[in-house]
Amino acid sequence: MDLLQYTFFQNALLGSLFTCIACGIVGSYIVARRLVFISGGITHASFGGLGLGFYFGINPIFSALLFSIASAFGVEWLSKKQGIREDSAIAAFWALGMALGVICIFLTPGYTPNISAYLFGNILTVTGADIWFVGSFAVLMAGLFIRFFNPILYTAFDREFAQTQGLKVSLIENLMMIAVAICIVSSIRLIGIMLLMSLMTIPQMTANLFTHRFKSIIIYSIFIGIAGCFSGLFLSYYLNVPSGAAIIFVQVILFGLCKAVQGLRL
Repeated sequence: MDLLQYTFFQNALLGSLFTCIACGIVGSYIVARRLVFISGGITHASFGGLGLGFYFGINPIFSALLFSIASAFGVEWLSKKQGIREDSAIAAFWALGMALGVICIFLTPGYTPNISAYLFGNILTVTGADIWFVGSFAVLMAGLFIRFFNPILYTAFDREFAQTQGLKVSLIENLMMIAVAICIVSSIRLIGIMLLMSLMTIPQMTANLFTHRFKSIIIYSIFIGIAGCFSGLFLSYYLNVPSGAAIIFVQVILFGLCKAVQGLRL
């Protein structure tokens, strides 16, 4: 319990709480729309934004956010307007972001930033500003899903039906892609780029073992994510390993245990 007296650990717990709420909501949409691969591409492309931020001396999280949004719409433009296969477009932006990030970071004059903290997460890097950012985003997403749940649900599961109901499907999809990019960037310090995609899919997979209702999957995945994040943070501290790796390891263990419980019930 003495660990809870440290400010950095309090920040990590609060950050993980809001991150799990945001990832639980956005991740459920990603899984329902089968956008896991594109979210992975955006996640890794954000590394290019980090590199640009370090090189030009601006906030790397802000530059990563802009680069992630640009990458999301770039994939959309290439796949729908230029006739390029979506998986190829995702791979192109994935590779571009990683390569650009490495080049810019190595060209940055002065002290080289701690890249592993952004790649694998570090509970020591979670700041009060990060908590406000991800907390505000989590509250915003919760409000939007409560207010516009049915339009988002129809768009996620049946795009054609949503169009017949007069819904602005393209607007909803574009706004959700922006939300995916924001969710990714707001979680980088805690989880890390290399493992972030897992936090938006594994809790949803675990929740889907017990329910198939979209609303229930969102709620279950939030609580599963919180349990995994809190446990992973303690494990990260005591083993002195990156927080992202510890959190995802615990999430996988939870999935395995829930799968075993489901098998016993059957």
